[in-house]
Amino acid sequence: MAYETEDHETQYCFPAINSSCIKTKRSTHEYNIMYVFFSLLSVWTVFLNLLVIISICHFKKLHTPTNMLILSLAVADLLIGLIVMPFEAIKLIETCWYFGNTICKLLLLILGLLLSTSLSNLVLIAVDRYVAVCHPLLYPQKITTTRTIIIICVSWFCSTVYNISIVITTSQKRYTCYGECTIMTNFALTIIDMFLSFLFPCTIIITLYLRIFYVAHQQVKVINSLMRSGKHLTEGSVRRKSESKAALTLGIIVTVYLFCWIPYYSLTLTPNISMTSIIAYFILWMMYINSGLNPLIYAIFYPWLRTSVKHILNLSKIFKPA
Repeated sequence: MAYETEDHETQYCFPAINSSCIKTKRSTHEYNIMYVFFSLLSVWTVFLNLLVIISICHFKKLHTPTNMLILSLAVADLLIGLIVMPFEAIKLIETCWYFGNTICKLLLLILGLLLSTSLSNLVLIAVDRYVAVCHPLLYPQKITTTRTIIIICVSWFCSTVYNISIVITTSQKRYTCYGECTIMTNFALTIIDMFLSFLFPCTIIITLYLRIFYVAHQQVKVINSLMRSGKHLTEGSVRRKSESKAALTLGIIVTVYLFCWIPYYSLTLTPNISMTSIIAYFILWMMYINSGLNPLIYAIFYPWLRTSVKHILNLSKIFKPA
């Protein structure tokens, strides 16, 4: 894929084109290490999220509203590992874009869709946990699996429409050189996108989780006092303690997600840093790596996932109808 020249000469992505971007020189050893690393990272992300998807889809006991939201998040994470990571890895290693303008726009559309859908899923998860912890009596009536699936579909549709409009708006912008794939927007559009795609959803998430953790803390204190006094716990008390634990787990997922996202949006507001610099690539890949971290958090905190993965890998019960 690389166009080779003499060591003392400048390498270009497309030597026959005058406006070609300059290609970064790397040794064969560097190429091999980088390709192996990013290939393993992509496979790791796809494999772990695929286990989550199969677990929730196959085992009927896992067909709950909360798990439907986790399933939607896992689908977005899997597609990032399957589609976005390979193209972004080639662009990072080769420092050139060889796939044309159409594929570039399509990749930017898919990337924006998956990232915005992931954040909207986290908003829905926060709403789900808020109702479950703060209004447990209303949860079975208000939050059903069917309603959750419909809301997820609407969320994916709205994210698609929004990102198509972003790509169309920026489609007439010219690139600085031939052989790059970057989205070029004006400052006003960047601010609007940051508010709609990040600040507003994050404000909702943080506000809901602050309320959730306060209510959950109060509920756990009451339940623990009942246990110390030797009183029998009702089914509702046990369920509220379980909901509080689930809220804590999903809160960790949200925290990790925000930790990976905040540097990116901070970068977009920093005009002195190029989006092709080492710092920019590092921050960008922090977002991609987040897609491989979520299944690990599920595995650490959710026994049902460890059990279902065990059944899937050893084929012990996955083919049994019951």
